[in-house]
Amino acid sequence: MENNNTAVQNPLGTAPVGKLIAKFAIPAIISMLVSALYNIVDQIFIGQGVGMLGNAATNVAFPVTIFSTATALLLGIGSASNYNLETGAGHEERASGIAGTGLSMLVICGAGLCAVVLLFLNPLLHLFGGTPEVMPYAQDYLSITAVGLPFFVLTTGGNHLIRADRSPTYSMVCMLTGAVINTILDPLFIFVFGWGIKGGAWATVIGQAVSGVLVIIYFAKFRKMRLTSHMFRPRMEYLKMIASLGMASCMNQIAIAIVQISMNNILRHYGADSVYGTDIPIACVGIISKVNQVFLSICIGISQGCQPIWGFNYGASRYDRVRKTYRCSVTACTVIATVFFVCFQLFPHQIVGLFGTGSELYFQFAERYLKIFMLLTFANGIQPMSAGFFTSIGKAKLGVIMSLTRQLVFLLPLIVIFPLFMGIDGVMYAGPIADTAAFILAVVFAQRELNKMKNAEKFL
Repeated sequence: MENNNTAVQNPLGTAPVGKLIAKFAIPAIISMLVSALYNIVDQIFIGQGVGMLGNAATNVAFPVTIFSTATALLLGIGSASNYNLETGAGHEERASGIAGTGLSMLVICGAGLCAVVLLFLNPLLHLFGGTPEVMPYAQDYLSITAVGLPFFVLTTGGNHLIRADRSPTYSMVCMLTGAVINTILDPLFIFVFGWGIKGGAWATVIGQAVSGVLVIIYFAKFRKMRLTSHMFRPRMEYLKMIASLGMASCMNQIAIAIVQISMNNILRHYGADSVYGTDIPIACVGIISKVNQVFLSICIGISQGCQPIWGFNYGASRYDRVRKTYRCSVTACTVIATVFFVCFQLFPHQIVGLFGTGSELYFQFAERYLKIFMLLTFANGIQPMSAGFFTSIGKAKLGVIMSLTRQLVFLLPLIVIFPLFMGIDGVMYAGPIADTAAFILAVVFAQRELNKMKNAEKFL
C-alpha cells in the first residue's frame, strides 16, 4: 500500500511520460553537452592557438578526464539510482542516507584523484601515449587541470543527485555556468594573455570550480531531500549499494579509457611506419573522439534523464510506464544518431577544420578516420541507453555487460588484431564492426527484459 501511495503522490508515477522525459532529459542533455564542451572548447582554442601538438597533448591527457568521469558516475549514478528506487518503494530515510554517503565519497575521491595525478604525472602521460614532441605540452596542460579534478568529480556526480532530487533545471545551470565561464576565459587566456596551452587549462579549472561551488550551494540551501550531518559519514552498506548500481556507467568509462590508451599507443607504433608519422594520428583521433563525445553526450543525457522515471516506476511496479519510457527514449536516440551520421559522412572536412589547420596528410587521415570509424553512428545510441536502463531498474550485472561489450569485448581486440594485417587503417575499420556487434547484443537483452515486464503486468 505504501508503494501505491508514494506513486500517486510523486509525479514520476503519474505525469505523462512524454512530458517527464522532456522535463528530465533536456536538462540532462544540456548538462552532458556542457561537460563535453569543456573538452571541445579547449580543443578548438588550443588547436587554433597552439596547433596540432596542442591537440595531441589534450588527447594524451584525456584518459585522466575519463577516469575522473568514471569515478563520478560510479558514485553519482549509483547514489541517484538507489535514491530513486528507495523513494519509489517509500523508504525516504534510507534514500537520504544513500545520498549523503554518495556526496561525501565524491569529495574524498576527487581529492584523491588530484593527488595521484600530480604525484605520477610523467609516468601517466608516457603510459597514455605521449611522444617526445607532445610531452611538454601535455605536462603543462595536465599539471594544471589536475587541480580542478575535485570540482569536476563533485559536479559530474553531484548533478545526478540533484536531478534525482527533482531539480533538473538547477543541475543544468550548474554545468552551463561553468561552461560559459570556460568559453569566455579560453580565448582571453590563450590569445590575449598569450598563455598558450596553460591558458586553456586554467580556463577549464576556473569553470569547474564555479560549477562545483554551485553544487555545494544546492545541497546546503535548496535541496528537497532531508540530509542531516550524520548521513554524510560513509556507510559500507550504502557504498555496496551505490557501487552495485553505479558500476555499469563506471566500467563503461574505464573501458573507454583503456581503449583510448591502447589506441594512442597503437597509433604511435603503427603511425611511425606510415606516411602520417606518430603525431598526426594521435592528434586526429583526439579530435574525433571529442566530436563523438558530443553525440554520445546527447544519448547519455536522454538515458540519464529517463533514469529517475525508470527507477521510480520500477520500484513502484508500474512496468507499463517503464516500457513506454524506454520506447520513447530509444526512438529519440535513433533520430539524433541518424542526424550525426549524416553530418559525419557529408561534412568531415568542415568538422575537422574547426579544430585548427594542418597539412594535407593531417586532413586526409582525419577525414578518412571520421567517415570509416563512425560508419555505424546511426545505431550507436542503443547501447549506452540500454546500459542506463538496466542500471536504473536495479539490474546491475546486465548494466555492466552492456557497458563493457563495445569497448572491451569487441573494439579493444579488434584495434589490436586488425593493424597486424592492415597497418594503421586497421584501427579505422575496427570501429563499425564493434558497433554492429554491440548494437545487436543491446537490442536482444533489452527486448528480453521488456518482455519480462510485460508478462509481470498480468499478475499485478
